[in-house]
Amino acid sequence: MDTRVSWSPEALDDVDSIAAYIAKDSPFYASAVVQKILDTAQSLGEFPNIGPIVPEIGEPEFRERFVYSYRLIYRVTAEQVLVVSVIHGRRLPDPILNRLVE
Repeated sequence: MDTRVSWSPEALDDVDSIAAYIAKDSPFYASAVVQKILDTAQSLGEFPNIGPIVPEIGEPEFRERFVYSYRLIYRVTAEQVLVVSVIHGRRLPDPILNRLVE
């Protein structure tokens, strides 16, 4: 049975920002990147613990998957997989750590 996958409003904003940034140069590539991010997130419902633990947090419920050069950071609970952030892989997650910890 698949675990429900949900998105935080901030993570959705992250994806919108990524799409807008990439679309400046290539609307086609922006669409492809967003679709891959969405597909990867959806697959977490079937395999929620597939990604490694986020090293900056070190807690087993916080995991990440890389999609191209982006880090899809999510939290696994018994009820759901919550996508909490999508950031560029070179960016340090310090500014988003507050939204990862409840």
